Amino acid sequence: MEANPPPQVTVHPPGPDGARQVTAGERKLGVAHRIEDLVKALRHVGLDDIEIEETDLIDWRGGGPESWDAL
Repeated sequence: MEANPPPQVTVHPPGPDGARQVTAGERKLGVAHRIEDLVKALRHVGLDDIEIEETDLIDWRGGGPESWDAL
């Protein structure tokens, strides 16, 4: 039996307060105010040990892992 592939995670552009919505497909994983919040959200979908800045599993919109300020 083949294992399910890891989900594609989207980190949406920062909102007015700098917070970023995090989703996996249609599933809302939460809101991240900083990278540590994103790490917690990723654990909920089984992505415990990934290099956040280097993985292709995260689709960064509105800036990469260094962007946590309001647009």
